[in-house]
Amino acid sequence: MATEVITVASFASAADGVEHFFGTRLSAVPVTPGRASTHEAGSQGHRARVILSVKQVHGTDALVVDRPVEEGERFEGGWDALVTDQPGLMVTVRTADCVPVLLHDPKRRVVAAVHAGWRGAVAGIVPKTAALLVSRFGARVKDLRMAIGPSAGPCCYEVDEPVLTRLRHVFSEWPSVVSPVDTQKAHLDLRAFVRRQALAEGLEAKHVATVEACTICRPEAFYSYRREGVVKATMVSGIALVPDR
Repeated sequence: MATEVITVASFASAADGVEHFFGTRLSAVPVTPGRASTHEAGSQGHRARVILSVKQVHGTDALVVDRPVEEGERFEGGWDALVTDQPGLMVTVRTADCVPVLLHDPKRRVVAAVHAGWRGAVAGIVPKTAALLVSRFGARVKDLRMAIGPSAGPCCYEVDEPVLTRLRHVFSEWPSVVSPVDTQKAHLDLRAFVRRQALAEGLEAKHVATVEACTICRPEAFYSYRREGVVKATMVSGIALVPDR
């Protein structure tokens, strides 16, 4: 049975000063890319005061928000990761097969939301965002927590030789995340690849949680570009530092 949102208690909870969710097709979190809004913040019990969504371009650039954001404020440009240390600001990403990744450091009080498709993952968006938390906010890798959300799974996510060639070029242990279909195609476990990248960056295995749900073969729960052949809609996933009351 599909649920409205998915949360991961082992990753973060209100007790940690963080609220988060991975969206499903039942989620009611409308966002406008490139603009901060507040009308959604009261939905689904979220305590975040402002919700931010930006244009995603399948790259590796991160938008760092280290100041208060007002409702209606616009953010021109394209980013695939959002990082903030501002309580009450929920940073979000939109997916329909790509991997939503959430990060937080409970000690330095900083969070990030990452959109990792195969292009972004191969280009290292997840380790780059983790490194940004360290360099910009003084986070320590060993303190970072990561949650990997629903995405196209290894059961269904078929990729071709050009994708496999790029994967082999950047990841020497690529056979551990692919299952051959034929000489030119394979099923890719994108979530496992992202997890392996995080561990190689220095995150501790006990601090990396994964939601093992495939967006392609779960039509009752998720939108899927691969399954539907068009982006009819996307899931929204987000994370925020809980503001003081």
